[in-house]
Amino acid sequence: NEATVVFLSRSANEGFARTAAACFAAQLDPTLDEVNDIKTAVSEAVTNAIVHAYPNTLGKITMRMRLLEDLQLEIQIKDSGVGIPDVEQAMQEGFSTAGQTARELGFGAGMGLPNIKKYTDKMQIDTQIGRGTTMYLSVHVNQ
Repeated sequence: NEATVVFLSRSANEGFARTAAACFAAQLDPTLDEVNDIKTAVSEAVTNAIVHAYPNTLGKITMRMRLLEDLQLEIQIKDSGVGIPDVEQAMQEGFSTAGQTARELGFGAGMGLPNIKKYTDKMQIDTQIGRGTTMYLSVHVNQ
């Protein structure tokens, strides 16, 4: 089974994406901890797209979800924003490119990408400056 949702990079849509992913994953009968891990990973990935990919503007975020036969959930989160200049640096805890306004709103603590990696079994980032970023997340449930 698979599903795709497209939404604007508004902060209110982070909760929508998190809930949509959890509902979709429910087909695999995950544990509560697994659902929370999925929600956290999606929340971090979508928040990164909202805050970093589209600073000072709105853009589209596409989230594709796919269930595989081996109780694996694949999630792809794609934006067409500014891209990540240095993925290795962005993976470092505490590193953030968020501006002062985003930090004042509680975003940009530099834990997004490290948390996504922590709560997924596999994470891959494809990015191009000025063209956007696609994150590929994979989670096995009932392990």
